[in-house]
Amino acid sequence: MVVLSSFNWSFEIYKWQGLASTIQPISAKASAEQTLGSLATSLLTPNRIGEYGAKAFYFNPSLRKRIMALNLIGNLSQMCITTIFGVIGLSFFVILYDLPLVTKNLNWPQLLAILFGCVLGLLFGLKKLTTTKQSKTLQFLRELPKMLLLKTLVLSFLRYASFSLQWYVLLSLFGISLSFEDAMIIVSSMYLLASIIPSFAIFDVVIKGGVAVYLFGLLGVPELPILIITTLMWILNLAIPAIIGSYFVLIFKQPKTEYSL
Repeated sequence: MVVLSSFNWSFEIYKWQGLASTIQPISAKASAEQTLGSLATSLLTPNRIGEYGAKAFYFNPSLRKRIMALNLIGNLSQMCITTIFGVIGLSFFVILYDLPLVTKNLNWPQLLAILFGCVLGLLFGLKKLTTTKQSKTLQFLRELPKMLLLKTLVLSFLRYASFSLQWYVLLSLFGISLSFEDAMIIVSSMYLLASIIPSFAIFDVVIKGGVAVYLFGLLGVPELPILIITTLMWILNLAIPAIIGSYFVLIFKQPKTEYSL
């Protein structure tokens, strides 16, 4: 579990190193300090929004807008992977199992109408973004190398795969007999549903725990092992990295001219 958690944050650190290095080269050590330090400072902010400002403080004021934009790209790539696999998993879940919260209140035409509306909204937003008068920050984002964006998506996928695999291993260790396919359908659905609920990162275990108990409960899985697994995942992938990041926050020094590598 510790090894998989290390992979999880190693992918995130490597992803941020690649993004930040487009405007100022940083080492893997500096990327780890910025990634874990910003995690620690963002725990008490809604949806970890404090991470944007925390990472920006590691750089000169003239670079901070672009740093925040790059951080947005990194978070959007992770959300993109979560949404893609979550929609696939939730679709299979609704088809294969009885999901009362959906099937009780919505029929398939309504579900298709909602999906169609979401797609239209996304297309409208993208069109507005491409036709809006360009700012320096927007122009900077458009000029990012396509290979960098692809690499960011790949690293986001590898990170998603690492903590999804953690769930499957923990389920096996607790003697819960689910096939890999069934486990991934539920886990991907859980991460999608939990991601759309506004919350503070420090209470993430409560949100994911509630969603996980409900989804696994539909397959007859007891509540206690799911709550324990959710807590272990929170400790390994959030609490421990945040504690390490707190050390980097304590030794943080505001850069005078440029970030010290």
